[in-house]
Amino acid sequence: MFLVIMFLVYLVVGIMIGLPIAFSLILTAVVTAMHIGGVATNPQTVAAQLMRGTDSVTMMALPFFILAGELMNRGGLTTRIIAFCNIFFGRVRGGLGYVTIFACLIFASLVGSAVASTAALGAILIPMMVKSGYNRAKSAGLVASANLVSPIMPPSIPMIVYGVTAGVSIKSLFMGGIAPAVYLTFIMCAVWFFVSRKDAVKSDAPKPSFKETVRIFLSGLWALLLPVIILVGLRSGKFTATEAGVIAVVYALVVGIFVYRELKPRELFLAFISSAKMSAVVMFLAATAQVAAYVMTIGRMPQMITASLVDFTSRPMLLNFILQVIIIFMGVAIDVVPTILIMCPIMMPLVRAAGIDPIYFGIVFTLANVLGLTSPPVGPVLNVACAAGKVKMEEILKPVIPYYVFQVLLVFALVLFPPLITVPLKWLGG
Repeated sequence: MFLVIMFLVYLVVGIMIGLPIAFSLILTAVVTAMHIGGVATNPQTVAAQLMRGTDSVTMMALPFFILAGELMNRGGLTTRIIAFCNIFFGRVRGGLGYVTIFACLIFASLVGSAVASTAALGAILIPMMVKSGYNRAKSAGLVASANLVSPIMPPSIPMIVYGVTAGVSIKSLFMGGIAPAVYLTFIMCAVWFFVSRKDAVKSDAPKPSFKETVRIFLSGLWALLLPVIILVGLRSGKFTATEAGVIAVVYALVVGIFVYRELKPRELFLAFISSAKMSAVVMFLAATAQVAAYVMTIGRMPQMITASLVDFTSRPMLLNFILQVIIIFMGVAIDVVPTILIMCPIMMPLVRAAGIDPIYFGIVFTLANVLGLTSPPVGPVLNVACAAGKVKMEEILKPVIPYYVFQVLLVFALVLFPPLITVPLKWLGG
């Protein structure tokens, strides 16, 4: 157990002195390997494990979906999704809030990243809500909280990372993420209904004509067609998750260039640059996490941790509850992907020993992870929403709290009632 404590101390110290997570992981792995000795200290072994961390056909789905999201965002789909949702909810009391929530759900099915979704939608929706009379901080808090659906709704980038790390079906994870995404959306609507009662306003915009409504509806359908193609294809087994990523990129290119005609050469170039940077960050994290996982394995650290919690393996629900609490607390300090890469190799032996379905666990595990996106001090989604809404961090925290509390309660509800995930998953063919 001393080796485990030493590993965690090195990792925490690395993060506290300002090292990026990836460098903290590789430093921790190398220093721990020196304590273990033997083959672990061989530089060729470290290099081989670095390569192994990204040498995966399944992992290739990640850069493709990231690129597809960038192309969608720059190709004009964002504004059309908002206009599409506005048809249904724009004229009811507090309607712009509901437009925001459902626009986040639809955009989530295209992007898979909460940060990217918050940046894209926040830049449009927060000024729109403020102009309509909504409180600026409340508007920014709503956009930040509603975008937590992005890493849950397929194509979810964190689920791809979990699937590769845990060795489980990404198709099943995608299918299993649909139900929690819907639960999150309805929770957001319910909370918004109560928190906005005092300042909810009814849109004074003129009702669009029937011809205009049809035009907006048909234009928005191009955005809605992609997730349908992906989910139907995955469910039927016509293509894999990686092939789905390629299809998403081709579809985004065709729609952005030939249908909406907003994806100009400059925007296309910027999309490639942005997605390459984001993919490189995640891939390097995966590579360094593989080295850390290798050192943990040869040091028998997962077995040590499993031994300390072995009494809980006979009570799967309690074990799952404890693990999710740990993840929620970790999310306060560490981003989603690093948490998955660090904790998955440690937790999976426990999960399998307790007989917990790794697909079900992965969905709850991912949801508990993404709560950290709106938890200070890291809270990357909060920072993006603050920038988009031009508000300070201390101003956005209070509006976010009600959503955060009910999102945490949803995690615990999914732990207590697994059929909330397993039944829809079975129905969807996962």
